[in-house]
Amino acid sequence: MSKVLVFGASGQLGTCLKSLALKQGLDDIIFPEENTANILDLDGLALAFGKAQPAYVINCAAYTAVDKAEDEFELARRVNRDGAANLARMCKIHGATLIHISTDFVFEGNTPKLLSETDPANPISVYGLTKLEGEQAIAAEMQEFYVLRTSWLYSEHGNNFVKTMLNLGSTRNELKVIADQVGTPTYAMDLAQAIFHIIHADQQAYGIYHFSNEGVTSWYDFAKAIFDISGLSTRVLPIPGTEYPTKAARPAFSVMDKAKIKNTFNLEIPYWRDSLEICLKNLASN
Repeated sequence: MSKVLVFGASGQLGTCLKSLALKQGLDDIIFPEENTANILDLDGLALAFGKAQPAYVINCAAYTAVDKAEDEFELARRVNRDGAANLARMCKIHGATLIHISTDFVFEGNTPKLLSETDPANPISVYGLTKLEGEQAIAAEMQEFYVLRTSWLYSEHGNNFVKTMLNLGSTRNELKVIADQVGTPTYAMDLAQAIFHIIHADQQAYGIYHFSNEGVTSWYDFAKAIFDISGLSTRVLPIPGTEYPTKAARPAFSVMDKAKIKNTFNLEIPYWRDSLEICLKNLASN
């Protein structure tokens, strides 16, 4: 594999990339500590790029606290827009291809149809807006990039919906979970594998792509599946989103069409429940 530099290496996707690189014996992938490779620190970035001379750069770094972003607009914008722009400039200087992780939250999600890469983005939260601005900043700086929009990311690492449900389910007999927000969970290890697949393909088919696991579900059905597979007897009650108000609005329907990434890279994507079973098995064994 070409030399790869990963930013945001301590997050759940970065950790999955690290685990997969170790498993596959890929030693040309560099995971710098975030205190030495902050995407807002241009001097630090110059040093990291100069030392690594990467062919590919993967940006997993982001401000992802969706509700908190409503109160920290400028901080979210600096990380999600300006940080992305910084990496794009450095990649252009050093002739590297940028692989940037974005989100289904760039969409309003008010129409029950599969969302394609060409559908208009109309974010309804600060998080979604700043992630869209990051995509736009990258496209304004360079052409050699892949933006991978993903959704409902979870893994064995970090904080995510799966681990939250397991923690709550171990202490409560009953939970209420939103049933009228529909999307697709994404196992971060599957996304990590897709990223490596794109790098290995070396097709230069640049642009925006959608990647999540296959299938459609609600947060309620996702929670039900977590408890069913784990053997927990926690009762899950479906509620409308209006019963659980949040500071940031969420798309009601954000199921993405993956045809472009599957056809371009001959990629097979696992069904969401199959990947959930793998993750839960790993969590149980650990």
